[in-house]
Amino acid sequence: MKNIPQHVAIIMDGNGRWAKKQGFATRVRGHELGVEALRRASTGAAELGIRFLTVYAFSEENWQRPKAEVDALMNILMTSLSKELPVLQENGIRLHAIGNLDALPSKARKQLDATREATAGNTRMVLTLALSYGSRQELTSAVRVLAEKAVRGELQAQSISERDVAQALWTHDLPDPELVIRTSGEQRISNFLLWQISYAELVFLPVLWPDFSKEDLVSALSTFAGRERRLGKTSEQLHA
Repeated sequence: MKNIPQHVAIIMDGNGRWAKKQGFATRVRGHELGVEALRRASTGAAELGIRFLTVYAFSEENWQRPKAEVDALMNILMTSLSKELPVLQENGIRLHAIGNLDALPSKARKQLDATREATAGNTRMVLTLALSYGSRQELTSAVRVLAEKAVRGELQAQSISERDVAQALWTHDLPDPELVIRTSGEQRISNFLLWQISYAELVFLPVLWPDFSKEDLVSALSTFAGRERRLGKTSEQLHA
């Protein structure tokens, strides 16, 4: 494929609807199979030459879901982090995470940190899990960081630049995504990487996340490749 984006972000949506459609009593089975879909997406992305993949795994708002579902999600997180480690190592994928990670249960946080440490030397692709993440919360955190620097005299308010804001975000060590994919047919961003995706291409797919395949990823990449990314310029400027 040509014109592969360096950084792809995915809003993994539709686990609950998939479980309901299949006749399961709870949404948990959809979340369990969502892990398998993430495995297909991450290994497929690495094979296709994508350098950074960021997935919306658990939002700040998801804490408001029924306790039984939240507990199940945290257990799935712990289990999958351990189970998927050989896959990450085999494919040269480094695990990263962003969000209010201190809000995670201690066991989940320890397993997350252990997996991140174990994969720290992998260089083929960076897989970032957005956990307990919300973009408005991230921006609020960045404002606090900049305000504290200003109070300490390390930064003048009038000199704050876009670069300063970007460096205060949780994604400061990642390039901005060029492509955002959302599954399940919903067409909204849901408080995900609002600053970072200012110029990203958006692709909405009807497939529910547990059914997401490498072919779906290739389809989204083909759509991306067919778009003209002007970034404020005219078509004539791009082709001059």
